[in-house]
Amino acid sequence: MSAVSVTKDEDTAPAAEPLVVLDNVNKHFGALHVLQDIDLSIAPGEVVVVIGPSGSGKSTLCRTINRLETIDSGSISIDGRPLPAEGRELARLRVDVGMVFQSFNLFAHKTVLENVTLGQLKVRRKGKAEAEERARALLDRVGVANQADKYPAQLSGGQQQRVAIARALAMEPKVMLFDEPTSALDPEMINEVLEVMQQLARDGMTMVVVTHEMGFARSAANRVVFMADGRIVEEATPEQFFSNPRSDRAKDFLSKILAH
Repeated sequence: MSAVSVTKDEDTAPAAEPLVVLDNVNKHFGALHVLQDIDLSIAPGEVVVVIGPSGSGKSTLCRTINRLETIDSGSISIDGRPLPAEGRELARLRVDVGMVFQSFNLFAHKTVLENVTLGQLKVRRKGKAEAEERARALLDRVGVANQADKYPAQLSGGQQQRVAIARALAMEPKVMLFDEPTSALDPEMINEVLEVMQQLARDGMTMVVVTHEMGFARSAANRVVFMADGRIVEEATPEQFFSNPRSDRAKDFLSKILAH
């Protein structure tokens, strides 16, 4: 499956080697076959939005890319290297794969600044001054620079999620995974997180986003991947997918979503 090139000169530039490749990936939870023969390639700088009904395997797909979920068969590679099974190699590779979860997973006993510097100090082995400088720059980038000395419990949900994004970015990842990053937020906080993600997309960050936010899929995605029953049913540009879905499953899904 060919990766979509997102360079400006698409007609003349050679297609980049895929950054993320899933090849014939299968995953079971007991008798439930949650990922079925998944083939997916993601190019550097590409934003792939994964959508579909609940239980379709979207989050499991996202979590296999940094091996938070193991796979039963097939292969996954990041930047040309197979995903290691365990140990130090896996830990090193996970540094290259940022993850933002539904729940913010911030350390409650550490300040916002400490949350964003911790990985830089422990994993990237940066000096404290350098780590704090980068952390403050990233907190400013996501719009919460003035919250640096507060604790997570003192922040709104939207602010906490933006801190979580800054923490992931602090590790200088090659790809960012977002697993329904707005699903735990109150409606008025969703846009502030989506705006940060939109800017990351404009800045060229490679992103895999599992979401129910169709507006984000329309405006930020290079490619929409529609899943149902553990399979990739359809892949298309946002324009193609939302205006003329090919599969009956996608048509049914969109009719229900757009009716709300």
